[in-house]
Amino acid sequence: MRYIKKKSSRIWIYLALAVYVVFCALPFYWTTMQSFKTVRQAFARKPLFFFKPTMQNYQELWIKSTPENFGFLGMILISAFVLFVILMVFAKRFRMPTAFTRSIGMALLLFTLIMLPRVVDTAEFYDYFLNSVIVTAGVVVISMSIGSVAGYALARYSGIEGVVIIIIALAFRALPRMAFALPYYSIGQATGLHDTYLIVILVLTAANQPFTIWMMRAFFAEIPKEIEESATIDGLGPLAAFVRVVVPTAWPGIISTGLFSLLIAYHEFLIVRVLTQSKWTLPVAIVQFTGGEAPGHMTLAAAAAVSATIPIIIIIIIFQRHLVKGLTGGAVKG
Repeated sequence: MRYIKKKSSRIWIYLALAVYVVFCALPFYWTTMQSFKTVRQAFARKPLFFFKPTMQNYQELWIKSTPENFGFLGMILISAFVLFVILMVFAKRFRMPTAFTRSIGMALLLFTLIMLPRVVDTAEFYDYFLNSVIVTAGVVVISMSIGSVAGYALARYSGIEGVVIIIIALAFRALPRMAFALPYYSIGQATGLHDTYLIVILVLTAANQPFTIWMMRAFFAEIPKEIEESATIDGLGPLAAFVRVVVPTAWPGIISTGLFSLLIAYHEFLIVRVLTQSKWTLPVAIVQFTGGEAPGHMTLAAAAAVSATIPIIIIIIIFQRHLVKGLTGGAVKG
């Protein structure tokens, strides 16, 4: 890429980029503002940019009722969640090992998720959030475990069969969701797995698996074989060399692929809607607010959309360093 030396040209480029950023961020900014408005403020004839914010929409979305001592207990839960974010984002700045610091952060997150329903009477939206966490975590763990092993095998195999497998996998990935949503619906009805976490996780894993295999193959192909040969000379077997040498080297690529897999599973709507009736995830749950006729549904939908976006923003902030390394690594070369 050639560096632009002319100052006026750079100014126009920066101005165009700034306009594009504002254009992309404006919908989320407006949705966030709507989530803090009352129904009357949200439906005002003139758009209100200055108003007294209210937490009523979020309270109605997440909480049915609160106990009398919620102030003290709520501060404990909020402090635990804030500490979780701090530990995950700034893990490398503490003197403790990074893995240990992030383990403490994950323990605090689990503590918050488990204790919240016991402290307050949570609304149904909290159950939808837990459904999203369970489904997304299951899809990422399974798809990345299979995708890493399969991608590594295809990266080290030089035969034409490997190329054929990749092409078939990408062709399967290009199929529309409805092409396999309805057959899996019939399978779920026949096996009794309909409206369970298991069938949703298995179907989303099958849908994401070609993508993870293709991405991981590109990352592993950039790792020199000499590294594995050196590990073998030192006495490690093939599996030990893969786990202890290859995986740490490809860790930025694994994180990047895992984040993309997480986003695909987290935002999935059609498959979850077809295969479940009660275990809805957040994208399906939000539709009940956007499709409602009551005016209050508009502000609730805005609060639901912001609530569903915040966890993804936190995850991206935590893993942004690995994400940048992965995007500038083997994935763009493969």
